[in-house]
Amino acid sequence: MLDYFRKSRRGPKAPEAKAQPARVMAWAGSSGVVWSPRDGTALTRTGFCGNPVAYRAVSLIAESAAALPLVLQDRARRYAEHPALALLARPNTQQGRAEFLEALYGQLLLTGNAYVEAAGDGDGLPLALHVLRPDRIAVVPGADGWPAAWEYTVGGRKRRIAAGPGVAALCHIRSFHPLDDHYGLSPMQAAAQAVDVHNAASRWSKALLDNAARPSGALVWHGSDGMGQMAQDQFDRLRDEVERYHQGARNAGRPMLLEGGLDWKPMGFSPSDMEFHRTKEAAAREIASAFGVPPMLLGVPGDATYANYQEANRAFFRLTVLPLATRVTGALADWLEDFTGESFDIRPDPDLVPALAAERDQHWKRVGEAMFLTEAEKRALLGLPAREACDG
Repeated sequence: MLDYFRKSRRGPKAPEAKAQPARVMAWAGSSGVVWSPRDGTALTRTGFCGNPVAYRAVSLIAESAAALPLVLQDRARRYAEHPALALLARPNTQQGRAEFLEALYGQLLLTGNAYVEAAGDGDGLPLALHVLRPDRIAVVPGADGWPAAWEYTVGGRKRRIAAGPGVAALCHIRSFHPLDDHYGLSPMQAAAQAVDVHNAASRWSKALLDNAARPSGALVWHGSDGMGQMAQDQFDRLRDEVERYHQGARNAGRPMLLEGGLDWKPMGFSPSDMEFHRTKEAAAREIASAFGVPPMLLGVPGDATYANYQEANRAFFRLTVLPLATRVTGALADWLEDFTGESFDIRPDPDLVPALAAERDQHWKRVGEAMFLTEAEKRALLGLPAREACDG
């Protein structure tokens, strides 16, 4: 009872005061995912010009396809010399055959569209062929939805190229796009996210090197009065000193002197925990898969899909280079036929590709040993014209 009165005379109990948190200086990462634009120009800039894996994949396909030997033949014979072959050998005064075809294949891989314009007097085959940049061309649809013309813009001037009737002066080769009636879908568009991831991982690694390979963290300050508040001028001075003396490769390994209640609290993962090299390798394999290039040919470690380099090289030519070259040269042949009125086919000759020599020998051996086939049937299976036409 006496204790009760003693507590009453002391007065009411003081309310509890909640301690204020200490002021924190934190360096954190990005607040959200940022993807690059998906138009052809932006993808070419970030993918081909700014990513080594995509650059090498496009260059490897375009250079390999442009180096394939071409043959021209009709149903009766194969021509060693032909005006169409001569035109492709020297398409214009600025480009040779390899440069012309490499630009054509490259534009198709980067944008899904390739445009070839014919220059001439309209009598027979064109006098020259020129590859036009897809970012300067827009399809002008007609009333029925099909292309009525193409609009070419350069230097602030526009020029319209009619699509018909008659022989069109422009050949538009495009990849398959299920959601677009006029433009093709490029492998670069399919690999855009992998390109962004690969580029972001490279930038992150560079930032870690510039920051002495240290993760982000926080400087926590506990004031002497226990309130944890820092004056604005003190806060600004501390931030400037950290940016000046403890960031960048030049300050790598410099010890941080903490005074006045400052404490360093790590807030991020170490580079080994983040494993950005594995992220880059996975993104590189996705880029290679989108273009149809075995990662082994690009120097990307990882999945051992092919037993050796030769097997990967054969698969690259058989599954990627030859189908692309066959489709493009076939489209050029169909277009050039309209100028001459002839009927012929231009295609790559797989028998002259060194990477496919082993497959060629096996194929020729199987056909040659097939005793139930006539000589004409064997020649047809090998893609050769009839012997009578060759002898004549």
